[in-house]
Amino acid sequence: MMPAPIARLFPRAQPKAAAFTGLLIAAAALAAVPFVLGMNFGNSWVRIVDFALLYVMLALGLNIVVGFAGLLDLGYIAFYAVGAYLYALLASPHFGLHLPLWVILPLGAACAALFGVLLGAPTLRLRGDYLAIVTLGFGEIIRIFLNNLNAPLNITNGPQGIANIDSMSVAGHALEKPLVLFGIALPSLYLFYYLFLALAILTMFICIRLEDSRIGRAWVAIREDEIAAKACGINTRNIKLLAFAMGASFGGVAGGLFAGFQQFVSPESFGLLESIMVLCMVVLGGMGHIPGVVLGALLLAILPEALRYAARPMQIWMFGRMLLDPEALRMLLFGGALIVVMLFRPAGLWPSAIRRREFASAEKET
Repeated sequence: MMPAPIARLFPRAQPKAAAFTGLLIAAAALAAVPFVLGMNFGNSWVRIVDFALLYVMLALGLNIVVGFAGLLDLGYIAFYAVGAYLYALLASPHFGLHLPLWVILPLGAACAALFGVLLGAPTLRLRGDYLAIVTLGFGEIIRIFLNNLNAPLNITNGPQGIANIDSMSVAGHALEKPLVLFGIALPSLYLFYYLFLALAILTMFICIRLEDSRIGRAWVAIREDEIAAKACGINTRNIKLLAFAMGASFGGVAGGLFAGFQQFVSPESFGLLESIMVLCMVVLGGMGHIPGVVLGALLLAILPEALRYAARPMQIWMFGRMLLDPEALRMLLFGGALIVVMLFRPAGLWPSAIRRREFASAEKET
């Protein structure tokens, strides 16, 4: 008969083994995604997934401001623009600078965090709709500045944007070139996928650690009741500024990756619709719940493109000819899907346990 001390070890070992096995399966599935998509749907879908990972980083950054701290930010895309243009200016012939990726990304995070503090400082006393209006104005100001900073001194090249941006390089290999590894040819889009996936996972890890920290609990306290949080000794001013800075830094990193991936940036890529889209990702997935935010980002990044591809064959199958432009039909179906989800899942597709209880108690009261 097995001694009791040894027997007690096995129940503990089994969950660890199961977790390790699950982790290996998830890692293998994520590694196989570009190959599966490339062989079955073409490399255009690998490119869509690459952009989806950038949106995951953006949504996680905005979730810090909106989901954790409860500060409605409609100008978040401005930090994305700051990171993208910083990369474009420091890694292109525009100023003759060609700095490496691992130098520019931390600079982009720091610069975006500084802009986050500049945005947060004048808005400390604002809440709700007033805060949303101010942040909306900030986002539009950044876009207009980028559009007009080409005279008298040409800094951003105005509406023409900045082209010929250096591609990102990792370990001396430019990601725009294919890589042969262990006899397997990895196209450029696959290499970008693995880089973006690694940084998205790192962003998730940082967000999880922040959520479980004293700072994360202070953000949640401010979200629930700012007056009570202040009465408990929380420095609401510094904590709010830290939320803006931390959220903005993730946006700056995602913007730098976007510029290196596209090798071209222009002010048109950072309009109000992009800010609304990222906010929808956070709300749709479940504010304050990191897995829900990731799910919302992936769905809203991939679903519109799936609807675009399905719009033409669906109309031909139903009516025998094209009745509506696929782009218009795509946005119509996309908007309808959002309305249906918000009607039947107001807490989001994957809300946290706290949000689920809050909505359940609110329904009981009504």
